[in-house]
Amino acid sequence: MTNALTLFHTPYSRSSGSLALLEELHAEYQLHLLNQKKGEQRQPEYLAVNPMGKVPAVLHGEALVTEQVAIFLYLADLYPQAKLAPAIGDPLRGPYLRWMAFYGSCFEPAVCDFSLQREPAPASACPYGDYQTTLDTLTAQLAKGPYLLGDTFSAVDVLWATSLSWIVAYKMVPDLPVITAYIERVNQRPAMQKAAAKDAELYAAQSST
Repeated sequence: MTNALTLFHTPYSRSSGSLALLEELHAEYQLHLLNQKKGEQRQPEYLAVNPMGKVPAVLHGEALVTEQVAIFLYLADLYPQAKLAPAIGDPLRGPYLRWMAFYGSCFEPAVCDFSLQREPAPASACPYGDYQTTLDTLTAQLAKGPYLLGDTFSAVDVLWATSLSWIVAYKMVPDLPVITAYIERVNQRPAMQKAAAKDAELYAAQSST
């Protein structure tokens, strides 16, 4: 990999999933840390990277990638030797893309609306239909296990397990056995534990300044 890869990262945030994926990919990368408690994500320097003022973002050579799902797709395809993304033509490629997109386009909007107690939009105007159907769709797939693509572990599991960890912690979905078992299964992986330890160290360092 000739082009340097930088992850714009805040510990214990959405970018923690991207950090975990980089560890799973055995990627060489550098971190550009942002302290959100100091508002660094809203400073002009970072707004030039992502006008939304959100992490994660990835800079790879001249390629700038924002949006969590786009970053996962980009990174997993960038390191094919890790085999965390089914190749084009693989029968699992379609389901892989489906569950990647389902997270960003349906699940997270549904749980955010639910958590904020927003009045549900009419079904015909709501991008995800309704909260319960969205949750049931996920749990039905997890019940087939052990991973979202059956026996095949992929980058999509890194996305969902890291996201579900905080979603469950904030009680945005019920603490269902099928979900907690899935989170535990993925988080037991050595690369996931390495990323979690690194995040804890970074968070402690930021908290002490």
